[in-house]
Amino acid sequence: MISIDSSDAASALKEIDDIVQRVRQSRLYEMASLVAIWWGVLVFAGNIVTWLWPTSGGYIWISVHAAGVIGLFAIRAYMRSRTGVQSFDPRIFVVLVLFFAFGLFCVSILGHFNAREQGTFWPIYFMLFYTAAGLWFGYAFVAIGLGITALTLIGFFYIGAAFPLWMAFVNGGGLIVGGLWMRRI
Repeated sequence: MISIDSSDAASALKEIDDIVQRVRQSRLYEMASLVAIWWGVLVFAGNIVTWLWPTSGGYIWISVHAAGVIGLFAIRAYMRSRTGVQSFDPRIFVVLVLFFAFGLFCVSILGHFNAREQGTFWPIYFMLFYTAAGLWFGYAFVAIGLGITALTLIGFFYIGAAFPLWMAFVNGGGLIVGGLWMRRI
C-alpha cells in the first residue's frame, strides 16, 4: 500500500495546477495568434489599398473591419471544432459593437479626425486593449501592443505621404509577426 503525506499531495496538486495553467495559456495563445495573424493580413491589405486609393479609405476600412469580425467567428468555430472547448465567449459580439461604437464616437463626434489622424487613432486604440489584455494573458500581448503603438506614433510624426504604407508594415506586419511569435511561445 502506497501512502502519500499531505506535503506530497500538496506538491502534486500544485504541479497539476501548473500544467492546467500552461495548457490554458497555450490554447489562449493559439487562438490569439490566429486572430492576430488574421487581423494583420487584413490591416496590411487595408493600408496598401488605402495608400493606392486614398479617396476610398472609408469603404476600405468598413470592409476590413467587417471581414475581421466575420473572421473572429470563423476562428471561434474552428477552435471549437478542433478542441471541443468553448474558447470564445459569445458576448464578444457585444464587446466588439461597443468597441467600434466608442471608436467611431471618438473620431466622428469628439475628434473630427482626418484620414491620417484616424490612421493613427485606430491602431493605438486597438493596441490599448491588446496591451491591457496582456496584463492578464501574457506579456507577449504587452510587448506587441507597446511596440506597434510606438512605431505608429513615430510614423505619425515623421513619415509623410507614405504613412499608410508605413502602417501596412508596422500595424499589419506587426500583428502578423506578433501572431507568429505567440505560436512559438
